[in-house]
Amino acid sequence: MTNQATQKLSPFIELSAEQEELIKKIMRFIKNNLNAHPHSVFTIYGDAGTGKSVILSSIFYQIQYSSCHGQSVFKSTNNYFLVNHPELLKVYKQIAGPIKELYKKDYMRPTSFINKMDKENSSADIVVIDEAHLLLSKPDHYNNFYYNNQLREIILRSKVTILVFDLHQVLRMKSLWTNKRLEAITHSYPHQDYHLQHQFRMTAPDELINWFNKFTNGELITLPQNINSNYDFRIYDDAEEMHQAIIKRNTEVGLSRILSTSGYPSTLDGGKHYIVEGKFKLPWDQYNYTSTAWAEIPETINEVGSIYTCQGFDLNYAGIIIGPPFRLKGNRIKVELNKITDTEMLKKRNDLHNIDEIKELKEDMVMNSLNVLFKRGVHGCYIYAHDPKLRNKLMEMYQVSKK
Repeated sequence: MTNQATQKLSPFIELSAEQEELIKKIMRFIKNNLNAHPHSVFTIYGDAGTGKSVILSSIFYQIQYSSCHGQSVFKSTNNYFLVNHPELLKVYKQIAGPIKELYKKDYMRPTSFINKMDKENSSADIVVIDEAHLLLSKPDHYNNFYYNNQLREIILRSKVTILVFDLHQVLRMKSLWTNKRLEAITHSYPHQDYHLQHQFRMTAPDELINWFNKFTNGELITLPQNINSNYDFRIYDDAEEMHQAIIKRNTEVGLSRILSTSGYPSTLDGGKHYIVEGKFKLPWDQYNYTSTAWAEIPETINEVGSIYTCQGFDLNYAGIIIGPPFRLKGNRIKVELNKITDTEMLKKRNDLHNIDEIKELKEDMVMNSLNVLFKRGVHGCYIYAHDPKLRNKLMEMYQVSKK
């Protein structure tokens, strides 16, 4: 077992037959389109854990190797790997370090790439985008982005764009995407789409993954039986007890952390804020100024990870606090938007006017954030719910599932 994200996203990791075939398909697409059209786009769709990032890592290495060694249309091409996630960007730069064909300078945030191309009055040949669902779809002056849509601007500055997208990981209004919004851009160019289905990250049975998906669709269905045969799934009515179990797992195998949804004091004002649930009290993750990803820093066992530090990362075991915005009403999971404390998540958009549509989009984002947390743990997922009704119902279901 390796706990290093650089190993899990290595371009040399062994791939499945489907992944190998997809890479061949994308390489053919690049060869056929690089000099045939001003712009073309290949989109890989897939849920969390379907191996999207591993595929991109391998593709980019093959592209850069061919560029460095003068092979076919790739000879001396100018290529970039983009990701709008600072923690994940650190991992890719670490991967690039010891590999002579890869350069850290070619791994960038999207805004940095756009501004660089503008400043140099230049463009790229091939651009690979990980976590494209995090791209800005409106101006964001805080991040020095003054256009309307990052994806559109990236495509206009590259000949071939390869991106991965997961509708269920859209988490902020300023990065609002739907399949329709995405394809309005990607399908206006020569394009191909591919849908990944197989789950690689989690050792959880398909029935439990379906339970997670139903939960974040608002449906509380019966838990499958005998989950723990291959995957350590637990539900707690005491957050501190869950915390101690995660500490134990971290001592045993490492890379085990407590995570939480929004609903507790803000993490964005520079102060140290705590999540308190009974005897449980830990601070939110602090801004990580190091070159090491948050989850790989040993001291973060004493913090609570947010969606912004753990998205895209594998943990061995994840202890998840389902916060105040989630409550049980009948047999439905409801979202109370007024209890969201992540102010960045629900910021107003001037291009949306339908109140019901806006509410539905915001609720979907909150549910998406929980779905991402559910799928962080490779070997186990522990759950505690703030809402007493939901917590009691989950405990009742859990006891029945173990019989």
